[in-house]
Amino acid sequence: MGAPSVGLCARCRHQRVVGNTRGSVFSLCKRSKDDPSFPRYPRLPVVSCRGFEEQSEEHRRAP
Repeated sequence: MGAPSVGLCARCRHQRVVGNTRGSVFSLCKRSKDDPSFPRYPRLPVVSCRGFEEQSEEHRRAP
């Protein structure tokens, strides 16, 4: 399952890629679990986000 590679979410450590049985892929913001001001599934591409934190290099290389 490939991550949506658009906007800041593709590089954010708080993104989790979620797929459904039909093959669609969605970008889940894990910050939304603790802070309801963050949308659970943000409209992509996200170009600005106060909660953005860059992924570590090794996390980006992991499958």
